Amino acid sequence: MPSELVELKGHIIDSLSLPRVLDSILAQGGEFEILEMTVGKTRDDQSRALIRIQAPNDDKLNAVLAYIEQEGANRLEQQDAELVPAPKDGVFPEHFYCTTNLPTSVKVSGKWIPVDRVEMDCGIVIENGQARTTPMNDVRAGQMVVVGHDGIKVETPERRESVGTFEFMTSTVSSEKPKALMVAEVARQIRDTKKAGKKVLLVGGPAIVHAGAGEAVARMIRDGWIDVIFAGNALATHDIESALYGTALGVYIEEGKPAPHGHENHLRAINEIRRVGSIAEAVKQGVLTKGIMYEAVKAGVSYVLAGSIRDDGPLPDVITDVMEAQDAMRAQLSEVGMALMVATTLHSVATGNLLPASVEVVCVDINTAVVTKLADRGTHQAVGVVTDAALFMSELADELKEAGPWRAS
Repeated sequence: MPSELVELKGHIIDSLSLPRVLDSILAQGGEFEILEMTVGKTRDDQSRALIRIQAPNDDKLNAVLAYIEQEGANRLEQQDAELVPAPKDGVFPEHFYCTTNLPTSVKVSGKWIPVDRVEMDCGIVIENGQARTTPMNDVRAGQMVVVGHDGIKVETPERRESVGTFEFMTSTVSSEKPKALMVAEVARQIRDTKKAGKKVLLVGGPAIVHAGAGEAVARMIRDGWIDVIFAGNALATHDIESALYGTALGVYIEEGKPAPHGHENHLRAINEIRRVGSIAEAVKQGVLTKGIMYEAVKAGVSYVLAGSIRDDGPLPDVITDVMEAQDAMRAQLSEVGMALMVATTLHSVATGNLLPASVEVVCVDINTAVVTKLADRGTHQAVGVVTDAALFMSELADELKEAGPWRAS
């Protein structure tokens, strides 16, 4: 039978890459034989496995190799990647290589070139001796695109450090983990991200405001812990509604009672911002004096508000072209080291699709399916916290407050 030697290196045991690769080989109709196995002796040492893969025919073998490459199993002997020009704007050549969110290199003229801007579900364009991921809609006719799977090397994800407490709860999604410990761990990750000179991204849904955590998030922004915000029309609208009228979706946040004609309040809030021209202008003119968006403007925090078909208004700051919104989000990600995704399914999945696997992701939602969906769509590094988002964010803000404002530390 046709066969190929592949190599798997890194923290392949504790990251579970090795068992996933072996299982995938069998699931795709291949067979394997481990020829060499070197296991790291310390927590920092990497391991290595040399595996011979066999399949009934070349097509099946290539399918197996393409599948396990996503886990970092690379062919031992690699020739240069095949490059084919894009036939027209917005169209990749046939059999183009579809990227993962893992660190990737391409072999060109005998040299391995690291791929810049790693992102899943893109192609790889080679220009001026450099390689970069490119979304399908951004490729231009004549650009040289990598096709096939030759000359591609993918690195396995790094091992995650354990916090050392309640280690029997090792799943990445659970409603039974002690929340106080999870809050403390997320706060530690935020502090470590900031100390490393990286940015913290908040991906937020309107439930943050509805459930009463708006002030906690505003405090985190004010204290310098949040650097970038991704959201939709709803979060900004209900935050501004809360600031102007004390309601969210027409319900008084402090009392939990419907306001008279409260269903109109979110539209009145949008109209007020449209009247002055932008959220920043509303802050400048004193129309908006508190809340998440107010603190973001005052602190110089970048925000991208991406619209959807269900939006009212929308606010003048909302980007209604989805491709334009994607590009605006990509432009903010180069220095992001951690993403905190709270109470939003669509924006969490959309952002996860843009992030490299090296970015720490924490997803907080009352619905287990949201966190599972994020991982199922390729953001395998996501750690899920299944709990009430408002309570979690309030406790997180309190935990960070003990360290003092970031800019003063």
